[in-house]
Amino acid sequence: MDCVRDSIKIEKILEALKQPKSLEELDLSESFVKDLILKIISSYGTINTSKISEMTALHLDILEEAIQKIEKYGFCAPISGGFLFSSVEYTITKKGREKAKRILEENPYIGIAPISYDIYYEVMKAQMKDRYPIDISPEIIEIAFEDVVGVEYAKEALVEACTIGKGIFIYGAAGTGKTFIVSKMSDLLPPLLIPKFIEFGGMVIQLYDPDFHKPCVEQPNDPRWVKIHAPFVITGAELTLNKLETIYNPNKGMYETSPIIKANGGTLLIDDLGRQIDNHEIILNRLIVPMENKKDFVYVRGVPVTVHAYFIPAFSTNLDISIMDEAHLRRAPLHIFLRNPPSEELVEVFKRNLDDLDEKYDSNVLQRFKKVYTPANNGGEGLRPTFAHARDVAQIAQALRLTQGKDVIDTDILEGALRKHVLIALQRMNIDISDIAKNVRSFRIKTDKKEETYRALKEFGTDRISCENNASLIVDVEENITPVQLVEYLNRYNISVDSIDLIAESEKELRRTILEYEK
Repeated sequence: MDCVRDSIKIEKILEALKQPKSLEELDLSESFVKDLILKIISSYGTINTSKISEMTALHLDILEEAIQKIEKYGFCAPISGGFLFSSVEYTITKKGREKAKRILEENPYIGIAPISYDIYYEVMKAQMKDRYPIDISPEIIEIAFEDVVGVEYAKEALVEACTIGKGIFIYGAAGTGKTFIVSKMSDLLPPLLIPKFIEFGGMVIQLYDPDFHKPCVEQPNDPRWVKIHAPFVITGAELTLNKLETIYNPNKGMYETSPIIKANGGTLLIDDLGRQIDNHEIILNRLIVPMENKKDFVYVRGVPVTVHAYFIPAFSTNLDISIMDEAHLRRAPLHIFLRNPPSEELVEVFKRNLDDLDEKYDSNVLQRFKKVYTPANNGGEGLRPTFAHARDVAQIAQALRLTQGKDVIDTDILEGALRKHVLIALQRMNIDISDIAKNVRSFRIKTDKKEETYRALKEFGTDRISCENNASLIVDVEENITPVQLVEYLNRYNISVDSIDLIAESEKELRRTILEYEK
């Protein structure tokens, strides 16, 4: 999606960031620029000035001014070229090679000329000031969620989080699309300008990461800057406490920034919370200061350097909600609970995946796929639906069609894909790995709308409902379901609840409780 929401503030900054054409206009010291150029010439031996300009993103006028001074001291010499400076080739001299060697030992960085720290800090400060609340138009919301099926309440929560810049906690079973839907936050937020590199104390700090920073179509005149869509930075089970720090890379001669800093102006998602190698509470505690102060620190040669960390925190897990304590949840006050999707939505996602793969399929393929997840009392197999199934089965079906030399995916190919999907095969054998290490909770729900509550809870997907008396139901649900979630769900059906009490938490205790009530 093109950047169609450029604010007046960013446009003014763009106008101000015109490429400098002299050492005097440049925001770097003359010695830093000359050292950078000399290192490049020494590394190549002989190099064209236009190539140096391409590597450093410095205007040719600056290079001409700097190289003339380097040449004056006998560190380099022109060996060929025409009338235009851009065609001149320079070679390193013996004296220049010796000097470059000393510089490289001290600072081996070679690449794009950085932006000075002071300029970086002020430009970022100007962009982050009054960034929230954001007025997100209906058109932007529609475009951001155009490939998201259902989960309207989740979309609303994400829009609210982006509007006010507050964190969000998203939880639910594996395969329900938690990571996918949080990634849409980037499309709801406005773009921003960042320097590719910044300079502090003669050292270089990397900010731009092409893995997380998607450039906009329109770019500033000075190529040392890049205009990006709001970042969506994701880190999951591989996250360690050390990876949340900015680390010096001696091979590149620069400091590589952490996800905290890369997410500035966008969203930082800690995915699969609770599955990290390091204790997740220690990781969450490390994030509290930047989440609260919108700043973090980079230590350059032992000196603390303040950098902007104005990100929206997002946390995702398929474990119990209690994995985050109150102090952490205050930094992510909005929440989304994703349940397994209705079969109709799953079929729609399956169809979209087939269409995205440019696959042709028989009309009855979709109906057969739906039957897999239709409850057994309605003539289906009653398997537990997840959006991940829709994606995986579509891809496996494509593989089978190609290997069988068919032109169209038919029900035979679909059946083969279903048999080959490991989770579907396990469920068909009544082996649900999500239940292997899972306890359940039993709640007593008191309400004067007993029949309506019973029907609503059946749609909710509860495994078992028992009637205690004329005003109470005993409900068996997954352990990560809380009373608050049950109340919120029933309220959507205009069902008021007098009380919800937890009466059993373990599988053994639950079975005993149900038997007692059913006697």
